[in-house]
Amino acid sequence: MDIAETIENQVKENKILLYMKGSPNLPQCGFSAKTVQALMACGEKFAYVDVLSNPEIRENLPKIANWPTFPQLWVDGELVGGCDIVTEMHANGELQSLIKDATSS
Repeated sequence: MDIAETIENQVKENKILLYMKGSPNLPQCGFSAKTVQALMACGEKFAYVDVLSNPEIRENLPKIANWPTFPQLWVDGELVGGCDIVTEMHANGELQSLIKDATSS
């Protein structure tokens, strides 16, 4: 399986997936930490991939997703965005609705 298939499978198999630096318990950058805080505030479980320990994903996902930075939040197979978008959505209540819809379907 090539890396594009691996990423595609990860996105399909997880309703809420965060590609981040580090783990939710030990984020390795401030942007990942802020994104995790916003997601955790929604109260639902989510999957994550540590791009620091997966260099092939770190190198290829930006090209596949057409999004240059990490973290990247994917919900229901669609790229939502990075830290700024996720924290803004959390602040205005959109993130909670998106996460709730994804976990209830």
